[in-house]
Amino acid sequence: MDINGKTVRVATDIGGTFTDLVYFESDPVTGKQTIRTAKSDTTPPNFEQGILNVLRKAEVRLEDVDFLAHGTTVVINALTERRGVRTGLITTTGFRDILEIARANRPDYFNLQWVKPTPFVPRHLRREVGGRIHMDGQERESLNLTGVEQIIDDFRSEGIEAIAICLLNSYANPVHELAVLAEVRRLWPEVSVVASHQITREWREYERTSTSVLSAYVQPIAARYLSNLETALRVGGYKAPLYVMQSNCGVDSVAHAREIPITMVESGPASGFWAAAELGRLIDEPNLLGLDIGGTTAKCSLIQNGQVSIKTDYWIERDQVSAGYPIMVPVVDLVEIGNGGGSIAWVDEFDKLHVGPQSAGALPGPAAYGNGGNHVTTTDANLALGRINKDYFCGGAMNADMAAVERTLGELSVRMDLPSEEIARGIVRIANDNMVNALKLVSLSRGHDPRDFTLIAFGGGGAMHAVALGQELGVKKVIIPRGASVFSAWGMTMSDLRRDLFVNRFIETYREGAVQEAQGFLDDLVASARDQFTAEDIDPEKVELTVYCKLRYQNQEHSVEVPLQLNERIAEHWAQIATRFHEMYEQKYTYRLDAPLEIVGFHLMAVAQIGKLDLEDLPVTGATLEGALKGHRLVDYALEGIHEAAIYDYAQLEPHMTFKGPAIIEDSGTTVVVHPSNVVQVDRLGNLHITQLSTGGAQ
Repeated sequence: MDINGKTVRVATDIGGTFTDLVYFESDPVTGKQTIRTAKSDTTPPNFEQGILNVLRKAEVRLEDVDFLAHGTTVVINALTERRGVRTGLITTTGFRDILEIARANRPDYFNLQWVKPTPFVPRHLRREVGGRIHMDGQERESLNLTGVEQIIDDFRSEGIEAIAICLLNSYANPVHELAVLAEVRRLWPEVSVVASHQITREWREYERTSTSVLSAYVQPIAARYLSNLETALRVGGYKAPLYVMQSNCGVDSVAHAREIPITMVESGPASGFWAAAELGRLIDEPNLLGLDIGGTTAKCSLIQNGQVSIKTDYWIERDQVSAGYPIMVPVVDLVEIGNGGGSIAWVDEFDKLHVGPQSAGALPGPAAYGNGGNHVTTTDANLALGRINKDYFCGGAMNADMAAVERTLGELSVRMDLPSEEIARGIVRIANDNMVNALKLVSLSRGHDPRDFTLIAFGGGGAMHAVALGQELGVKKVIIPRGASVFSAWGMTMSDLRRDLFVNRFIETYREGAVQEAQGFLDDLVASARDQFTAEDIDPEKVELTVYCKLRYQNQEHSVEVPLQLNERIAEHWAQIATRFHEMYEQKYTYRLDAPLEIVGFHLMAVAQIGKLDLEDLPVTGATLEGALKGHRLVDYALEGIHEAAIYDYAQLEPHMTFKGPAIIEDSGTTVVVHPSNVVQVDRLGNLHITQLSTGGAQ
């Protein structure tokens, strides 16, 4: 634990290929900070072994660690790869088929043979119970439990391992769900069971049912995984609380995460964007466009005034041909596309070049891996253009198979009757265009001008494409954080314990006494949230509550979240809150209405400080820029042509160093491509600020 007054914090992040680790050690006496990073192979299905491996590789003594946070892709992978357990559903009479009815959203609208996504629970495993709760929470028909015993007997015979319970309008009053939940546990104590009110208190029956089913589907797997991880760490000597990264950019206790593991569905991306927001706080950059480029996907999110947007309108497997599956849990508001370092370049029947969404994955991976990959990928194109150093591939841990790169590029060259270098340039430009479109979805499409933002790029591939994307969007500058390849793990070490509570409460504000009613409901909600932390022995003085009021115009379908300022009360400050709603609505939809307002619910963000660290400035030793220069090589910048670029070792760069492009900055986990018209400045924390030479901005 606390060794000689020192504080030790560790974060681990399991990815599809690698498990990342960030280690912080802070000495309050000397002010010295020690930071180490490490990567190790991910070890499915025994993921805890990969964690232990990377801890050993980083020479971490678990008994000395005060704080350990963990992020994982186990939940999302179990869903997308269909590796969950056989699940049954108990719902209200008449709602057995809601999973198949779903929504009328048909992405592939003109495909007459289009079929809806297959439900995770087939019809014969969906059962009904009598009883009805009205939308106002009042009981319309008493609950009938007489058939539950037969349902349980049938589920046993069908090999069910998990049961989801989702009854009509239980978001307003869970009394019927609680009774069914208790009866199931009485009849079958060993089965994994979850009820919708434990996960979400928002309306929309299909979305709630889908969320309950998907949570039940992964719950035994996630619970077993978290239990194995905690046991392995305890045996290894870890004594402090274990935290798990959630999709809402905060960590939570492993006990709470084990109960509702679906909240971890996007824990990896969430920690990356939280890291971006925290870094922005440290370097006075509150308005950011975050971009995370990995091996398979690129993810982006907008951070405004230092806040990451959280929503519950989250879908998995939703694309241009599939409607996907909704999960109504708090998730960072992001856009994800199938463009990463391993994205495959291919040609359609009209001889048109595409990049992604198919990926070469980790095995066989890009052609350059030398594992038999026979498709050219974005990584291969960057190697062919000299952006990635073939002699320092993957930080020198791997020899780039340039013969395979040339062969796969040559095959596309013959197909398209173009030189190989033009194919490589085309791959990079198409990948960039795809990512620019994704960044526009979280900025321009939502009423935000990218020129008001700074682009921060991380992940293994972020730094390679960031400047080109920033120039296209016209952002103020591009920032590449120190340790960009393990930035998500770094974000976990800076996270607070956080819970997001979304609750529906329909109130017509134009009724007499309505705003007072809303304030009374909100006061009860806030008290309940504080009680939850108190029950877990968390000091109430360390809990900060932020309240958002969900408002809409009369008779509209969807709402806008309006933040309430400190000490602001609906009953006393309604005029100011309504004015902010009109302004936010107009920014998002370009107009406002002269119509009454309706409250449809509240979003409570409860944050408990658990002692996160602030980074110290890097030392300035007086080293020169020439000492960081590794040499020069020709680099093809696609649109700007071929230039001789200076090659710098990132590890040798110090604060206040400044230089111009064209340049390449090499790190063991990533490569930073600096274009000919760029200026690079190293800040006090070792991050790279890249601006445009001619204007002082990225465009």
